[in-house]
Amino acid sequence: MRLILLGPPGAGKGTQATTIATEFNIPHISTGDIFRYNIKEGTELGKKAKSFMDQGLLVPDELVVEIVEDRLKKEDCENGFLLDGFPRTVPQAEALDEVMDKMNVALNKVINIQVDKEILVERAVGRRICKGCGATYHIKFNPSSTIDQCDKCGGSLYQRDDDNEATVTRRIDVYLNETMPLIEYYEKRGKLTAIDGQQHIDKVAEDIISMLRSGK
Repeated sequence: MRLILLGPPGAGKGTQATTIATEFNIPHISTGDIFRYNIKEGTELGKKAKSFMDQGLLVPDELVVEIVEDRLKKEDCENGFLLDGFPRTVPQAEALDEVMDKMNVALNKVINIQVDKEILVERAVGRRICKGCGATYHIKFNPSSTIDQCDKCGGSLYQRDDDNEATVTRRIDVYLNETMPLIEYYEKRGKLTAIDGQQHIDKVAEDIISMLRSGK
């Protein structure tokens, strides 16, 4: 099963990625994780990426694709993979198609988790995080039993500086504008399936797995 997972900030992508990867016994590949691994291990690709990052520059598409290609050739990807955070643009998607053609494998599905912008903002603005253990709560959807204390460790709960309405709205708008051409790209190729991310987290997972199992 070779998959790409799309979804705006706050759509619950991370949770669903873990579920999908476990269900189909495939690695969850985040571009951020690959970059960190290569930089930490001091690989040639990592050194190249770091030279751009140290200058505050974006890593060029060619190098991003090379790093992703290197990861997809690892043994644990023989039965498939779940890509998260790549591709971000149509040129990257086209480059990924070329990589997969060379590997003689095909993309099965692109999963797009959809959530209304108003709900995404509400989810982010109401989020609270424990200073002690990092547990996450939500003042409406998943509150702690004590308003400002963590149920797990008793630590203080706080709101991230960037979890304010203006910043969150801007983040979502940027994502939607950047991703729209990508969604259209995969839609034209018959690879895209939209999933309602406004349901309960378990129902979202159930819908994704059912869709993948049925091959629709």
